Amino acid sequence: MAQRATLAAILGVLILCVSLGQAEVFFHEEFNTMDGWVQSEHSSDYGKTGLSAGEMHVDAEKEQGLKLMEDSKFYSISKKLPKPVSNENKPLVISYSVKNEQKLTCGGGYLKFFSKLDQKDLHGESPYWLMFGPDVCGAKKLVHIILNYNGKNHLWKKTLPPKDGKATHVYTLQIAPNNTYQLYLDGTYALAGSLEEDWEILPPKSIPDKSVKKPEDWVDDDMIDDPNDKKPEDWDNEPATVTDPDAVKPEDWDESEDGEWEAPQVPNPKHRGPWKPRRISNPDFKGVWEPPQIPNPEYKEEPNLYRTPAPLQYVGIDVWQVEGGTIFDNIIIGSDLEEVLAVVKSTYGVMAEKELELVQEQEKEEAKLQAESSKNAESASSSEDSHDTDAEEDL
Repeated sequence: MAQRATLAAILGVLILCVSLGQAEVFFHEEFNTMDGWVQSEHSSDYGKTGLSAGEMHVDAEKEQGLKLMEDSKFYSISKKLPKPVSNENKPLVISYSVKNEQKLTCGGGYLKFFSKLDQKDLHGESPYWLMFGPDVCGAKKLVHIILNYNGKNHLWKKTLPPKDGKATHVYTLQIAPNNTYQLYLDGTYALAGSLEEDWEILPPKSIPDKSVKKPEDWVDDDMIDDPNDKKPEDWDNEPATVTDPDAVKPEDWDESEDGEWEAPQVPNPKHRGPWKPRRISNPDFKGVWEPPQIPNPEYKEEPNLYRTPAPLQYVGIDVWQVEGGTIFDNIIIGSDLEEVLAVVKSTYGVMAEKELELVQEQEKEEAKLQAESSKNAESASSSEDSHDTDAEEDL
């Protein structure tokens, strides 16, 4: 029995090792250095980047990331992965953190992932497989998940606002071999769905049958005039306008020159306007007519929507920012969601609460300074008004 138990334990360990061996973190960029990051030369006016933990941090060394340094600039910088990443028959998990201490009003905070790329020529039109992350400009605030399929970019049909505020936030996406995806924000589940349903990558499974016409007796109107409603006999007794009862002839009115004075007309408050019968629900309404659906001959099932057409080899930051200052950190590419989320917890998770406290303290201090500034401005304005009054009295 002891021998069997030992064999079972060994077998369990072997199975666990095999399982762990199949899951892998292919890439984890912690930005200890800028080694491997290549600045695009497509334009001579790209914004400068550098390493920084920002103004607010719990641990400057651990929170150091790639910072976009300048205002009103395009940024275009990329890194080649240590080895190509294939997601054939396994999940692909991508995660990274982004921090906007600068109160960003317009700018991207997303990443792009490429199978092929001329790093020196990276620009906005460079073809990518995935664009993922937050994008903010005025009232437009969303998380992008754009997938490229057969050379065409497909927008995510769902909408999800990005995390707001000055603190660090983490965006994690899993794309699975069963053509589903999951999205996590700050290590917490946000939503999930189907690649086929939430992107218009494939033609629809069914289409309207154009050969079927709406029946002639189909009733489209959901509301009708009430045939039993009659106009009251006294409805039209009151004119639209009446003489203004409050009008008074001007004292300087000269009838020999100005003619006979007449009081002006004003709208009659008792006038009820054109009569219309009340509206009621149409008992014959059949609903909005739509042709029946038929199978789309253009539709073909695609079991490999999840798969990259070629292994991923590059990650890039290709964004525009009105207010520079965004910091990217902890870019992770793996094949096991739980493993990647564990890394998120060990990096972002251990500092999130303390960082939020720092942000809240700073916001309180800023609000206090703003209140003092407003108070001083009001006091100065009041003093200036008083001075002007004294000067007028002296005159």
